[in-house]
Amino acid sequence: MKRTAVLVLVAGLLSSAPAWAQKYRTAAGLRVGKNEVGLTIQQKIFEKTTLEGLATAAPREVLATVLAEQHFNILGKRLNYYMGAGAHGGKLKDYGAVYGFDVIAGLEYKINGLPFVLSADLKPAFHLRHEEWFNLGSAFSIRYVIVKEPTESPLDFIKGIFSPSGKSKKGD
Repeated sequence: MKRTAVLVLVAGLLSSAPAWAQKYRTAAGLRVGKNEVGLTIQQKIFEKTTLEGLATAAPREVLATVLAEQHFNILGKRLNYYMGAGAHGGKLKDYGAVYGFDVIAGLEYKINGLPFVLSADLKPAFHLRHEEWFNLGSAFSIRYVIVKEPTESPLDFIKGIFSPSGKSKKGD
């Protein structure tokens, strides 16, 4: 019982550490779902926020989707869960133009020592113009890290202690 309590306490302390959500700024790759395949690109726009663009094709439709996602670390920088929302538009065979909005929730893992990010997600889509009003999609993505997040050195931590604003006082 004590061992479990200690593990829960340690996990809680680690997860409440400052949240540097991702280990990359830009990553692009392949997205594969049950009935779809496509391309994905993620761009970090704020500390824990990314924009993700998807271009997917299914047997009867082609869609483009843009999602804003908020990332939260789980026991470190490499494993994250994320949630977000966005919109999609495209073309459905024998129907024409389609559009709607999406929500997304998933898990993401940056492979240690390799420039790859793996993720799995659920992405419900609510269609405003489509043959069906709802689609519950899920997919697996593998992305190549194009632009890495700058790494912190131990000296950055020491500098932060003596200069809380993170800026050196040149010219004083």
